[in-house]
Amino acid sequence: MEASKLEKLGRSLRVPSVQERAKEKSATVPSRYIHSDQDPVILSSTDLPEVPVIDMEILLHGDLMDAELNKFHQACKEWGFFQLINHGVSDSLLEKVKTEVVEFFKLPLEEKRKFGQLDGDIEGYGQSFVVSEEQKLDWADMIYMITLPTDLRKPHLLPQLPHSFRNAIEDYAVELKSLAMNILNLMAKALQMNPEEMEVLFEEGMQSMRMNHYPPCPQPEQVIGLTPHSDASGFTILFQLNEIDGLQIRKDGTWIPIKPLPSAFVINIGDVLEVITNGTYHSIEHRGVVNSVKERMSIATFLSPKVDAEFGPAPSLLTSQAPPKFKWIAAADFFKGYFAQKLAGKCYLDTLRI
Repeated sequence: MEASKLEKLGRSLRVPSVQERAKEKSATVPSRYIHSDQDPVILSSTDLPEVPVIDMEILLHGDLMDAELNKFHQACKEWGFFQLINHGVSDSLLEKVKTEVVEFFKLPLEEKRKFGQLDGDIEGYGQSFVVSEEQKLDWADMIYMITLPTDLRKPHLLPQLPHSFRNAIEDYAVELKSLAMNILNLMAKALQMNPEEMEVLFEEGMQSMRMNHYPPCPQPEQVIGLTPHSDASGFTILFQLNEIDGLQIRKDGTWIPIKPLPSAFVINIGDVLEVITNGTYHSIEHRGVVNSVKERMSIATFLSPKVDAEFGPAPSLLTSQAPPKFKWIAAADFFKGYFAQKLAGKCYLDTLRI
């Protein structure tokens, strides 16, 4: 698909920089950021269960490979979230990516705005999913861009980033694409599905990254850093850039905080994989919360099918006892529908259910 056609996948209205608002040191936040209807913020608690931890090294090479694969399968089925350790991406590359993202958000606003969202496009610096002037805003800034395949990159974004930042993101994109394909192959193995059904969708698939900056907030309990939602992607690889926690997932009606392990990735199932696995793996609602003292930063990498592909429940998983639960859809139409609305839990995926 030509890059120009991707601009039609979605748009987001331009909004003020939250980082600049935070610098004003006001005791209150503007009313447009007040989310009075949100569930209370849950702080870390020893009473809550912890998201599973999966060891990639054991999955690929260890003596306990089968046991770890079963643990991996159960994490995808029951949690839709897990932390991945020993994933093979070097600490030196992670440190380089961390440094460059942190430095980007330190740039003056006029420098960051050189990478701002263009009219009618979702990529660039700003906020996502802002579809009306009335809707409530998240307490966060971000820069979002397609990273792979290279012919889908917008010429005014990744190619124009400062040289060291661009190199770090390009290296990171390649490493995470390789990791993603390994994860998808392991999912196919765990599901006992035909691996080609994953490969045909994702081998040439779309990879995009969203770099997030959540500034300190004087009224953290009144705002939300990232509205509760499930991701549209096949799955998402999140790298936490500093020690400030904020990611929470909804499990069995309870918001559970995730405390990322050092150098680990937090991985979550997206809506696309819920469809492909015919509901065996579930995309999970999650949110970002903020605090009054420190900023939080992260980079989410989304692995999605080819934009010109169609997807639905994998034929190898369907039987007379397990009929399809979702309709087939063109990937481009799926993403257009997702980006055309504000974030709202898992309601968009519900439109595909049979």
